[in-house]
Amino acid sequence: MNRYFASVLIILLATLAGAQQTSSPSGKTSEQPPVPPFSVRLPSEETINSFMHETFGYEPSMSWRILEIKPASAEGLVEVQVLLSSAQGQQPQRFYVTSDGKHAVVGEIIPFGAHPFAPASEALMKGMTGFAVGPADAPVTIFEFSDLQCPFCKQAQPTIDKLMAEEKNVRLIFQNFPLPVHNWASKGAYYADCVGQVSNEAFWKFLHATFDTQTDITPENADAKLTALADQAGVKGAEIAACAAKPETAGRVQRSISLGRSVEVTSTPTLFVNGRKISNVNGVPYDALKSLVEFAAKTGK
Repeated sequence: MNRYFASVLIILLATLAGAQQTSSPSGKTSEQPPVPPFSVRLPSEETINSFMHETFGYEPSMSWRILEIKPASAEGLVEVQVLLSSAQGQQPQRFYVTSDGKHAVVGEIIPFGAHPFAPASEALMKGMTGFAVGPADAPVTIFEFSDLQCPFCKQAQPTIDKLMAEEKNVRLIFQNFPLPVHNWASKGAYYADCVGQVSNEAFWKFLHATFDTQTDITPENADAKLTALADQAGVKGAEIAACAAKPETAGRVQRSISLGRSVEVTSTPTLFVNGRKISNVNGVPYDALKSLVEFAAKTGK
């Protein structure tokens, strides 16, 4: 297989690999994605637990927890999200059940049509709540859904920064998407949101500084560490800490999470390049990612 086709395959696999690089959201939020305009019979938790037992019961160390059962975005399918736990750690898994209740499909539903990425792009542009860098009229808009405690987000950020440095006609919009399985991620998102409300420039400084010191932050010292990082970013840390504790701040972060869920974000980091979803960012070679962005620039929004 030559390099070109290998790159194309890697991008496609990255699009499909939504839950491979991080802990997936394991808790329900107060706002759920809208139910599709068709009805489908949902399997019971008892049936799903029996299915999981028959499938994974041979492994004594394996356990699971049902996270969500809901109509899928594709007509006639039910989406089931579970969290698998073993001696190796936790792994989110999503599968789909057919309307007859006799088959399960493992994989990712991807958009199809003449312009498959347009609906996601329109939804993101309409609902964006994050902080941006790059020209407002850029032909390419990248949405980054990220978690400040997520190690894979930290790993991906230098690649994203390099891309932004080399591609001048790109606008990057950062959306907070803290995962419930991370014990200080929500607090980090609250602080980041408050920093961004004061200064867009300070927000990006705070983002990078938090990733740089990510392993030093714990639930016990998070307030002190994040306050100090806000000071270092050029805003008043004490004021940011007070803002982070306000209900309206949590509301803004929740709206960002809801936006991500509405376009099927299930893991972090997840990018959207003019609506084209890339979940496994760290699995995409830089040259392939750059080519994708340049292609999007040629075709425009």
